[in-house]
Amino acid sequence: MQGLTERQRQILSYINLRIHEQGYPPTIREIGEFMGIRSTNGVNDHLKALERKGYLKREGLKSRALRPVSIQDPDTEDMSATLANGAGGRGGRSAAVLGFDKSNGKAQAGLGSVVPAVMPQGDLIDIPLLGRVAAGAPILADELHESTVRVDSFFLGRSARSPLFALRVTGDSMVDAGIFNGDYIFVKKQIEARANDIVVAMIDGEATVKRFVPERDVVRFVPENASMQPIVVRRQDFRQTSILGVVCGVYRRM
Repeated sequence: MQGLTERQRQILSYINLRIHEQGYPPTIREIGEFMGIRSTNGVNDHLKALERKGYLKREGLKSRALRPVSIQDPDTEDMSATLANGAGGRGGRSAAVLGFDKSNGKAQAGLGSVVPAVMPQGDLIDIPLLGRVAAGAPILADELHESTVRVDSFFLGRSARSPLFALRVTGDSMVDAGIFNGDYIFVKKQIEARANDIVVAMIDGEATVKRFVPERDVVRFVPENASMQPIVVRRQDFRQTSILGVVCGVYRRM
């Protein structure tokens, strides 16, 4: 979006997302809370700039009277997240990118939540798709670079600046965290994780995605499915390099 500051671009993206999620735009106060702008005058300054630059129309003085110009219909061709090189099909009607609420590790409404396709709001980045990872029993990770997943960096927040890779999920052990069979997870490369992070880990030479729960004598890799049991690794058998990365988002064909 030429001519926009980073904050103006984020505000416009947020208005787009809220309209797609709930059918109407956010209030000025909601925009301020989302952006961390305490003053409604500060929000208004950004909205006036967006209107002046032709990206926004304000319909009267109503609280929810914001209308982005040329907002894309949810049923139109996806441009915010596409699978490159034929991975998972091309030219899908819609897609979704999920993020995780840090308070509970599950996909939530708001920034990074499941959203219909919208016009790209940030730089498009290609994330290498390395293969499959199990959300059930661990399976051998494919080290080959199969293709890439192209996604709007806006949806990944700060994680977009980190080394990332993507894996396709098989199995249903993480369904209660909003990760389903066939989803593509975005993983931030790192060998350490905090308690309760959702991680991709190598266990006995095989890769799996689970919630990381370290305890005094063991490390538990816990599924988000009440019908399944955790994988338990003794402390003396656990190495930091057992963790390949922390899940920072999910891509789903709709």
